[in-house]
Amino acid sequence: MEHKQTILAVGAHIGDMELTAGMLLATCASQGGSIATLALTAGEKGAPAGADVAAYRRQKVSEAQEFARRLGGSAYVLNYPDGLLPDSDEARFAVCDIIREVKPDILITHHRCSMHKDHALCRRIVEDARFYAGIAGFERERPAHFARTLYFAENWEDAVDFKPYVYLDVSAGYELWKQAITAHWFAVHSTSFPYMEYYDALSRVRGIEARTQRAECFMIPDENHRIVTSL
Repeated sequence: MEHKQTILAVGAHIGDMELTAGMLLATCASQGGSIATLALTAGEKGAPAGADVAAYRRQKVSEAQEFARRLGGSAYVLNYPDGLLPDSDEARFAVCDIIREVKPDILITHHRCSMHKDHALCRRIVEDARFYAGIAGFERERPAHFARTLYFAENWEDAVDFKPYVYLDVSAGYELWKQAITAHWFAVHSTSFPYMEYYDALSRVRGIEARTQRAECFMIPDENHRIVTSL
C-alpha cells in the first residue's frame, strides 16, 4: 500500500473482519492510514455456555471498540440481532450512511458463499449500500461517496468457491494485529474453533505463496476481472 488509505471493513458479526482482514487494517493504520470496522450484528448468539446473551453482546461491542482503538480507528455496530439480520433497505441505508461518513477508499466484506446466513446476506447488503452511497440522487444526511475498491475476505466459514485473487502484503501490520486481536475474547478462548491460531497460520501460508512474510487474500467483484495491457 503506497498511499495513505481509508479502509472500512464490514462484517456480519463483531470479530469477522478483525480476523479475516485485521492484518490489512493494522498495516493500513501502521502506514498512517485510517481504518474503521462495522458489524451488522454483535454476534451475541455465540455466547459461551452459561453466559448471559445480553451481557455478552455488551462485551463484544466493547471488544470491537478496543480493537479499533488499538489501531487508532473507529468501530460501528448496528443493533440487529445475531442470526436474524434483515434483508431490508433499512439495513442497506444504515450501511450506506456509514460508508458516506467514513469515506473509504477500500471496502471489505464477506465472500458470497457461506455456511452462515448472516455472512451471505451481509455481502448483498454491502454491495447495495455501496451503490446507494455512491449515488448523489439518494439524498441522505451526508454527501455521496463511492468506495472504488471492493474486496471479499477469506473466511473459513465462507470457503466454498473462494478463489484467492489479490494477495496483499500485511507483514508491516502483523505484530500490531497480533496484539490487537487479543481484545476479542472468542478469538483467543473459543473452544469450538481456534480462531486466532487459524488466521495467524493462514497469513503465513498466504505470505509464503506471495513470497513475503505475511499476506491476506481477497476476491474482487466478477466484473473487475480484467487485464488491461498493450503490446
